[in-house]
Amino acid sequence: MTMEQNRTSAKDFFLHLGSIVALYVVAGNFINLLFKIINEAYPEVAAYSYYYYQGGSQISLSVATLIVVFPVFVLLSRMVHKTYEESPEKKSLGIRKWLTYITLFVAGIMLVGDLVTVLYKFLDGQDLTAAFLLKALVVLLVSGAVFGFYLQDIRDQVSQKARNIWAVAIGCLLLVAIILGFSVIGSPKTQRLLREDDRKISDLQNMQWQVINYWQVNAFIPNEMPNLPLDPQGDNTYEYRKTGELSFELCAGFNKEDNIPQNQRVPIEGPYMKGDVMRSDNWEHPAGWHCFSRQIDPIAYPTSVRG
Repeated sequence: MTMEQNRTSAKDFFLHLGSIVALYVVAGNFINLLFKIINEAYPEVAAYSYYYYQGGSQISLSVATLIVVFPVFVLLSRMVHKTYEESPEKKSLGIRKWLTYITLFVAGIMLVGDLVTVLYKFLDGQDLTAAFLLKALVVLLVSGAVFGFYLQDIRDQVSQKARNIWAVAIGCLLLVAIILGFSVIGSPKTQRLLREDDRKISDLQNMQWQVINYWQVNAFIPNEMPNLPLDPQGDNTYEYRKTGELSFELCAGFNKEDNIPQNQRVPIEGPYMKGDVMRSDNWEHPAGWHCFSRQIDPIAYPTSVRG
């Protein structure tokens, strides 16, 4: 092979780099998606008392990434191997060897790192035994498949027929994972309704803090709340009712029942969630109209009015 033939062109560089990057993205999101599905079946033990939902968006991102990036990976891989068929000497390009060995290294690091994380959550009591075993199996299979394939590939032991079989098998696995992902998060319409409910909860939290703030300034809670925010869907208005000297209710209409598992929630932070008393309030709700009863703790929220 001449020096000219051994030289890496810009096309060679970006085709090889693009296929490897696409591989990393597909493998990482595939593992992440399966982990989320396993968490749905075997929820982790949460360490907080109240949270807001974020699981759907995480799963949606993994599903969307796989749908887009996997075909790109297949296309780039076919283009790379087409260049090998046209110019077999390109199999000796330095860029191919470097990226392949880097991939083997990354697969090994990913295997060790994910297994450490899975084992930590198991020992820390966050994962059940079944979830631990399933996650460990996912990591072993994905990392092992990547490692084994590219080890054979660098040794030129993978035929075109074998490549086609690998592509079809991986595509089927991804399809199954994506279907399971949709079964967890529901349809885009369902996700949109859940986000509308999240926004309503946020509005009610803001209203609640306004009542608390009014109490701290005036030493009594308001009989009515002026300028109630508009319901984002416009189907129902929010409702505020004073039910006692220190108690009140906040009401809204919801699209879906709030039955989100604890492992898919994260701690709420923000200007209207000051202190553990507010953070521990229960915002779980059924579908339809629902009212949340609240009682102000004068010790936790003292007034500024001097008697």
